[in-house]
Amino acid sequence: MKRVVIGVAAMVVAGALAWAYVPEVRTFFQRDGGTAARPPLALEQPGNVVPSMPSLHPVLTRVSGAVVNISVQASQPGAMNPLLQDPFFRRFFEMPEQVPEQKSNSVGSGVIIDAKNGYILTNRHVIADASQIEVTLTDRRALEARLVGTDPEMDIAVLKVDAADLVGMPVGDSAKLKTGDFVVALGNPFGLGQTATLGIVSALGRSGLGIEGYEDFIQTDASINPGNSGGALVDQSGNLVGINTAILSRSGGNIGIGFAIPVNMAMRAASQIIEHGSVQRGQIGVTIQDVTPELAEAMRIEAWSGALVSNVMRGSPAERAGLRAGDVIAQVNDEAISSGTALRNRIGLLRPGEEVRLEVLRDGKPMAVTLALAPRDQASDTGDQGNPRDRFAGMSVTPLPDSHPLAGQTQGLYVQAVRPGSKAARAGIRDGDIIVEVDRRPVESLDDLRRAEAAAAGRPLLIHIVRGSGSLFLAMP
Repeated sequence: MKRVVIGVAAMVVAGALAWAYVPEVRTFFQRDGGTAARPPLALEQPGNVVPSMPSLHPVLTRVSGAVVNISVQASQPGAMNPLLQDPFFRRFFEMPEQVPEQKSNSVGSGVIIDAKNGYILTNRHVIADASQIEVTLTDRRALEARLVGTDPEMDIAVLKVDAADLVGMPVGDSAKLKTGDFVVALGNPFGLGQTATLGIVSALGRSGLGIEGYEDFIQTDASINPGNSGGALVDQSGNLVGINTAILSRSGGNIGIGFAIPVNMAMRAASQIIEHGSVQRGQIGVTIQDVTPELAEAMRIEAWSGALVSNVMRGSPAERAGLRAGDVIAQVNDEAISSGTALRNRIGLLRPGEEVRLEVLRDGKPMAVTLALAPRDQASDTGDQGNPRDRFAGMSVTPLPDSHPLAGQTQGLYVQAVRPGSKAARAGIRDGDIIVEVDRRPVESLDDLRRAEAAAAGRPLLIHIVRGSGSLFLAMP
């Protein structure tokens, strides 16, 4: 047994000596596939450096200073116990006539888009009802921010801070994004402080979610959680490509479906807010719907995409340009239009007075028209008017068109569109309804609608509508 042990030890010693002093032995074992061909660890030979793994650290180092944390203090009317709404009971229990306002705090994120002038881009819902807005930079400076303006229909807000040595975020081009591109979401989830999460562009052009009035979202699986709203979605080069806005979740946390506003849309809105304090949108004056394969077959056209004109408003730019019901708008300024939503988003980014060139299909034949956008008539869109409690926010109306089958038989406001999830939609109002009365008062203009709503402050509205060949009453809380 001792002989065997001594023999094995001698073989090990001999092998080690051969490895150290005989090059041919090393060459034999270092052929392809040999285990000795593996590169030595740096600890074995300190002169060698192990190749580093790919990292986004250099990119994040450059841009993280442009992402800020936003802390908001909001004031809301206090809720009174129903038993104490009677003045007699309030006096009996010596309760105050006015209920103190309730204070609430929330957190979100923002992106510095103009370091020189201190402009910060964020979501409107982050600063809604704010009485005080504080911005914290990555260098821990806490700054009071001033609200410049908002765009409720796109959920965009612009803030301004006065400070030196700010870091701005380079703005990219969201139109160049492709499904599968890597992106990083930067923000302040759950108020933890700045966090970066990596993912890909899962889809583009998401709409119909009922989140905002103008929807063309970038969908990503980069983790977005409460507090990320208003933060940056950046590409691999560190360019801003989106503003993180919403998540689709049943639990309130990330499940890999997040949405960001494309930076091209957000910056168009932001530039108008900075210049005018609000967003000025133009209109061409048409009612539109999507082109479906069934409609395309019935209309004998090859295009299965585009915006189908279902009605042209009287005196509108569209009417003056010669557009008709049944036309299909396929392009705006050489940009393809895939749906009615795409047309609305594209026109919604343009200012009144801007000229647009429309490529139109009429009876299957292409034609082109050029028109100047008109200001969006106050009576054609209830909008939000900066009041988040507006019961008609998200509902577009117009005086009943002369081309409507009921024109001359009834008077009222024609409902062009109702945003899904809005108060009007929840009350049961649908596209194509005619609002003839609100609280027993006839309505023929937006001013009539506003006056009726103001008179009913604090109680439900009774709305009388005509739908098809019938009519019904609805109650709006």
